[in-house]
Amino acid sequence: MKKTVHKWFWVWEFGKEEQWLREMAAKGLTLDAVGFCRYDFIETEPGAYNFQMELLEHWPNHPESEQYIRFLEETGAEHVGSMMRWVYFRKKAELGPFALYSDCASRVKHLGRIMGMLIPVTVYDLWVGFYNLSLYFANRMAVSLVCAGICSLAAALMGYALFRLYRMQKRVKEDAKLYE
Repeated sequence: MKKTVHKWFWVWEFGKEEQWLREMAAKGLTLDAVGFCRYDFIETEPGAYNFQMELLEHWPNHPESEQYIRFLEETGAEHVGSMMRWVYFRKKAELGPFALYSDCASRVKHLGRIMGMLIPVTVYDLWVGFYNLSLYFANRMAVSLVCAGICSLAAALMGYALFRLYRMQKRVKEDAKLYE
């Protein structure tokens, strides 16, 4: 039996998304395909799979990404699908623990990659917002004010995401110092 679930996760909630996928697998629903806010599940034995997600440095069809995905598949992981640069992997639980980030440095680097993706979007939203605000003051066009407001809200949301990710990264770094 197949089941499709539509669900939204913010970019800083990737850990929560992984946890939700593990909980679904514990109920016997294993991720089989992924799309924008869409998760397709198949019925399997409860707890048969573990899940991990990763934001790749390049798009999944880039040679380096393809090589990395093949490497993970050689270790027993299955590439379930991709959503932009996010890739979803599952691995049979019987094969042992499944963790893409075994050390603090790799977790810090991954969080930095996510922030690096968001910074240009935030700057662009701010620029477009200010540009539309200047158009509004020059021409008094209401549509420019609406666009400025939407872009400002988007930039504020991205700023919040960056703040959350920065705090996660800082905690990981502090944890690393404890174990040194």
